[in-house]
Amino acid sequence: MNLTGPDRYALTFDTAKDNRCLVQCAKGTPRFSGPASQRVAKLYVVSRDNWPIYVGVTVQTMRTRLRLGFTATGASGYHGYAWRRLFKDAVLDVWCPIPANGPLLPIDAETIEGEVVFLIRQSGQWPRCQTEIHFHESNADHRRIATEIMRHYQPASSQPDRIIP
Repeated sequence: MNLTGPDRYALTFDTAKDNRCLVQCAKGTPRFSGPASQRVAKLYVVSRDNWPIYVGVTVQTMRTRLRLGFTATGASGYHGYAWRRLFKDAVLDVWCPIPANGPLLPIDAETIEGEVVFLIRQSGQWPRCQTEIHFHESNADHRRIATEIMRHYQPASSQPDRIIP
């Protein structure tokens, strides 16, 4: 299994005004591209101060997934992203694990999601805004990919002056 990404996006939002989330890619354009704009299984990490606050998986486009997470009211039982109410900006990294034998299955994406969250927990605490997680039996590839993803973030212990609101 190989890994593409991260494709990094800056998110800005103000849910007190509206439930929109503005996106800016690394090239400065206001749109998603690559795997983020495709209906393929992908893992995404929302971070602040270079540390994950939420890890998710989806087969939807990121535009659709974010819209659902920002407009949810709780009427159907889903309350949306917790982080949208705590912050006004965040960084979104989109990762696409690619198996050697075909497309990524959603269960593989969920397994990697669980392994990433486990590694975050081992660094001190669960991701601050994580509200749901899927756990499946993992293999060496799932764990290797999760470790590779976490190499892109700095644990709080390496940032002693970091203040978490």
